[in-house]
Amino acid sequence: MEKEKQQVKAVVVAGGKGKRMGASCHKQYIMLHNKPVLAHTLQVFQDCTEIEEIVLVVGEGEVEFCQKEILDKYQLSKVARVVEGGKERFHSVYNGLVAIDNCSIVLIHDGARPFVKEEIILNSIMEAQREGAVIVGVPVKDTIKIINDNMEVANTPARKTLWAIQTPQTFRYSLLREAYDKNQWDESITDDASLMEKVGQRVKVIMGDYENIKLTTPDDLLIAEKILMKGEEN
Repeated sequence: MEKEKQQVKAVVVAGGKGKRMGASCHKQYIMLHNKPVLAHTLQVFQDCTEIEEIVLVVGEGEVEFCQKEILDKYQLSKVARVVEGGKERFHSVYNGLVAIDNCSIVLIHDGARPFVKEEIILNSIMEAQREGAVIVGVPVKDTIKIINDNMEVANTPARKTLWAIQTPQTFRYSLLREAYDKNQWDESITDDASLMEKVGQRVKVIMGDYENIKLTTPDDLLIAEKILMKGEEN
C-alpha cells in the first residue's frame, strides 16, 4: 500500500514593527532590490514544491495591504490565508496555527528572514518527519560571555556548545499545536523550540546558513544587498 503523502504547510510571521530598523515602514515592507523583504521571503516558500500552503501572519490592520501590495502584486498564490498577529510573537504563531487545516508538518519562519535556501527547508521537513521537532542554526564564531548585573563576567560557556538559532523551525503539526493549546498564555516563550523543550519534546538541530540572517538593523540591510549581489553574480 502506498504511503500517504504528508501535508506540509508554512506559517510566515511578519507582524513585527521593527523599531530597531529606524525606518518609516515596518522592516518586512522595506524595499530590497525593488521588492519588499517579505515578498523575497515568501517567494522561497512559493517556489518550494514540498510546501503545499502558506499562512501569513501580519500586524493589526495590515491584511488588506498585504493582500494587494505583496500577494497579488507578486503572484504569491500559495498564501492561502492572511491573519492578524497578536501582542507577542508567541500569540502570532498561535493565530497562524489555528488558521491551518489538514496539516502533518508545519514550518514556522520569520518574514524578515529572506535568504533561507530551499535546501534548508527540505532538510527541515525530512528531519521533522523523523524526529518530530527540528530547528536550524549555525555555530557561533565569537566567544560568548555570561555577565552579571554589575557587568562582570560570571561565566564563559564552551563555544562548541553554542549555536545561533534561525528559522524555519519545523514540527509535526499535532505536537506543536498541542503544546500551544496548553501554553497559549505563556509570554516567556521566545521561540517555538523553547515551547517544545518546555513540554519535554526533544528538539533536533541541523545546520543552517550564515547568510540566513534576520533583517533587524540598518546594518543588516547593507549585508542583505551584498548577499543579493553575490547571488546575481552566481
